[in-house]
Amino acid sequence: MTGADSASQEFRAGVLALAPLLVGVIPFGMIYGALALANGLSPAAALAMSTILFAGSAQFLFCQLLGVGAPATVIVAEVGLLNLRHALYSAALAPRIAHLPRRWKLVLAYLLTDEAFAAISQREAAGKAGPQRRWFYLGAGLALWGGWQLSTAAGVVLGARLPAHWPLDFALPLTFIAIIAPLIRSRAMLATAAVSGIVALLAAGLPFKLGLLAAALAGMAAGWWLAEARR
Repeated sequence: MTGADSASQEFRAGVLALAPLLVGVIPFGMIYGALALANGLSPAAALAMSTILFAGSAQFLFCQLLGVGAPATVIVAEVGLLNLRHALYSAALAPRIAHLPRRWKLVLAYLLTDEAFAAISQREAAGKAGPQRRWFYLGAGLALWGGWQLSTAAGVVLGARLPAHWPLDFALPLTFIAIIAPLIRSRAMLATAAVSGIVALLAAGLPFKLGLLAAALAGMAAGWWLAEARR
């Protein structure tokens, strides 16, 4: 098998690994597009955010906080904390792509999302990654990118014409459950997920979505404490 054939197979495998997650991503993207317009963003700004920021949960949170008039400091703090997980994703993948040229690193960093990281982690854990693994990463990232851009554009075009009775708001939690559940492999990880979920439910009534901030901090603290205790 030539290097080109191997790269093509890896790219295709990345696309196929990510494809099932698009079932949850597409309605989530449509919700974001409609929500962005409802909270004062222009169609161009809504689409630009999807292209430049390319972080669904952060875009969703930004629009919600903007809609309730949250102070800029709260918006920056919550969106920033929510996106800290991408630094952890990058740290986990960095040793595997350290040998690649800078242009590859920049592209893969831009395309690194929750869904792409989940697909990559499962493949790495199964021992299927080969010397052309970067093409798998690229395929998974581009599949998610394309699905997100199309779905957010659909949400912007349809806007308020989306039926209010459609339970599209369930797409976000269901998508993240599907991503997180297969990756829980230790008690510390389970504690992090359980504590953050419980705190998020208990603190759901806090203003400016501060319950999300509290849940993230509580979950990280629980996971860290249990990991240290086991040592």
